[in-house]
Amino acid sequence: MPELPEVETVANGVHQRIHGETIRSVWTSNKPQTFKSPPETIAETLTNARIDRVHRVGKTIVVDLTRKNHHPAQFLIHLGMTGRLLVSTPETPIPPHTHAILTLSSGRELRFVDARRFGRLSVVAPDTRYQGPGAEPLTISLEDFIALFRNRKTPIKAALLNQSLLHGVGNIYADEALFHAGIRPTRHAGRLTRAELTRLRAALIKVLTEAIQLGGSSVSDYVDADGVAGFFQLHHHVYSRTGQPCRICGRPIKRVVLAGRSTHYCPTCQR
Repeated sequence: MPELPEVETVANGVHQRIHGETIRSVWTSNKPQTFKSPPETIAETLTNARIDRVHRVGKTIVVDLTRKNHHPAQFLIHLGMTGRLLVSTPETPIPPHTHAILTLSSGRELRFVDARRFGRLSVVAPDTRYQGPGAEPLTISLEDFIALFRNRKTPIKAALLNQSLLHGVGNIYADEALFHAGIRPTRHAGRLTRAELTRLRAALIKVLTEAIQLGGSSVSDYVDADGVAGFFQLHHHVYSRTGQPCRICGRPIKRVVLAGRSTHYCPTCQR
């Protein structure tokens, strides 16, 4: 599933290409799994709306819309496992599993493609601003970060994946941040010291920022708005490297399952 860096990369790329354009028409596949809002409500809200901004909140792409004689609105896109948001010309063949096409004033199209249909499209009520379920990991203060994990008995890896605490962090970047902080994923979140949580916050921001700069991690179906893969997977230290030597100490990377998720760590570098 695309995580914060991948969603940020897609949102930034789409914004650069289409902000300021007007949505002339909307086509949807009407597949019920894809739509959290009724397709007709989405079409009515988007048609003739101007795209002011495309940005990320957690793992959700948010499109801010201005509508003539109507209140502003927001279009929400969650990529799910295999969702793609592509800016295309009309003559570009439409990929299989395309579930929405927004025709823009420039003549280009914004297409949502999702083979497995775990992605979701919706609109929020006028004048309602989507905030996401948890705190923003790139901007959270140190004190607020430490407070998130106080007295929590769950493993720190599971706590990092809890979207009601920090939205946007997924399996890849939780593993990588814990490695760079030198913390084992099995440690109880509430028992980590202030110094350890300080290191973890800094490591998480560093890993997420570098991943955004490299266009995210393409370990499955993820591509950016132009259909181009990311490169951060080439810099993974532990994620999906089971049995391979640690890039720091040379010991084999181990894999365990925590809260139903594959978890990778170095038994020497992480304590």
